[in-house]
Amino acid sequence: MPETVDTTVTPEPAARTVAKGRAGAAALVVASALSLQFGAAVAALLFPRAGALGVVTLRLTLAALVLMVVCRPRLRGHSRADWGLVVAFGLALGGMNTLFYQAIERIPLGAAVTLEVLGPLVLSVVASRRAAAWLWAALALGGVLLLGRGGFDELNAAGVAYALGAAAMWAAYILLSARTGRRFPRTDGLALALVVAAAMTLPLGVLSAGPALLDPVTLGLGAVVALMSSVLPYSLELASLRRLPAATFAVLMSLEPAVAALAGLLVLGQPLSLVAAAAILLVVAASIGAVLTPPVRRTPPVTAP
Repeated sequence: MPETVDTTVTPEPAARTVAKGRAGAAALVVASALSLQFGAAVAALLFPRAGALGVVTLRLTLAALVLMVVCRPRLRGHSRADWGLVVAFGLALGGMNTLFYQAIERIPLGAAVTLEVLGPLVLSVVASRRAAAWLWAALALGGVLLLGRGGFDELNAAGVAYALGAAAMWAAYILLSARTGRRFPRTDGLALALVVAAAMTLPLGVLSAGPALLDPVTLGLGAVVALMSSVLPYSLELASLRRLPAATFAVLMSLEPAVAALAGLLVLGQPLSLVAAAAILLVVAASIGAVLTPPVRRTPPVTAP
């Protein structure tokens, strides 16, 4: 009796559903980047009212209040090591935001984010440990050199230093965020770390801005910045990470400098020269290449029989 061969073609609704899910998740990442960078542009408009330190204080304090109310993190049952990790994460978060806002007070938004993204880029190159990764590092360096040679009319030295400091803090933020996520459920660790970051920046903001922080207009715009730059993008990123591979997510995040340049142009009126655009494209390409370069796999030791 001949063997019956099933020639029925399996329908593809599941594959299409996965594809649609990933496309939707990618859209969430792009929406997160738009919210984050346009929020930074709105924050820059607030600088004349409250200064960079005052604005970062408003952003972190209001964002911490919102997440603490929404998440209601559990405070008991954590070890000293857990709390130490949350404090370190909060200090990295506060330092990253403080240094970044100091940078965009002095240099264009697109330039600041281009320099800041070097932190995750260097982290990717080091983690990869492949020779090809150094090609992406050289490409990024070329972009930075272009940026300093005339990509922008005036590139303030202090602004560059602040942006590079923010880059280092961003790399620390990535490492500490991953560790915190493994120790704390949901977004509890992030909510608690934001409280630490807010407590860190509050004295600086009060000393810098004083009564200006209580101005209704400043408070209202500060709430907008907190929602656009912290609450909304973090929520969108968490939702997208549930449906996207980490590498795809990182590639999409590498587009931040281009989004920042667009926000700077549309909101702050910061035009881009051809040299500046080329510099940003080089750094974006280097970031994408570094993310897509697979890390070296460790060969397990051979044990004697």
